[in-house]
Amino acid sequence: MRLLLVEDDNHVAAALSAVLARHGFDVTHARSGEEALQALVPESDGFGVVLLDLGLPDQDGYEVCGKIRKRTATPVIMVTARADVRSRIHGLNLGADDYVVKPYDTGELLARIHAVARRTAHDDAASPGEAALVLGPVRIELPNRQVTVGGTTVQLTRKEFDLLALLAQRPGVVFRREQIISEVWRTSWEGTGRTLEVHVASLRSKLRMPALIETVRGVGYRLVAPAG
Repeated sequence: MRLLLVEDDNHVAAALSAVLARHGFDVTHARSGEEALQALVPESDGFGVVLLDLGLPDQDGYEVCGKIRKRTATPVIMVTARADVRSRIHGLNLGADDYVVKPYDTGELLARIHAVARRTAHDDAASPGEAALVLGPVRIELPNRQVTVGGTTVQLTRKEFDLLALLAQRPGVVFRREQIISEVWRTSWEGTGRTLEVHVASLRSKLRMPALIETVRGVGYRLVAPAG
């Protein structure tokens, strides 16, 4: 898999590139936001994943993520020292597919890269459905993976859509955290639990319907179908 590493620290980039290469990745190193955007021009051969450090010298990493998402659907994993939930939600709202908080374990990073790659491959290979799920003002178009609320399109990341679609298929039914992680992230890796919480919070924010997804303490989540 080709991977675009966006990291301004050459020593960090060299060490990480060596690790990634040993695990079969073909790494291209971009030292700034502008270099990253130039590497992602439409006529390029394409990357399987973009690993985006937020501390870049020329542009804010969040801004770069937004620009990347406008020109390509390539999965983006943010690397950030900002561990608070609001910062993570902001990154997801801009189109990031996942995040890794510094300092991180190399095994964790590799697991997240592989999880994103597997999920993307599955989404691309899946045959389109024929149905739409309608829950009050929320309409989930399964074939084209679009969501509208009151007729207004809401931009969701791959994982956000998959999570919402899973819960919406059985409104009122409690989905265990382990089940959600298995079906949406296609892994049983325990570290994904925090990612699930952040994605639920991001969905509530984007849909402007905080009561739509209910937390069942100690168990998981369920979708509460809105009226009208």
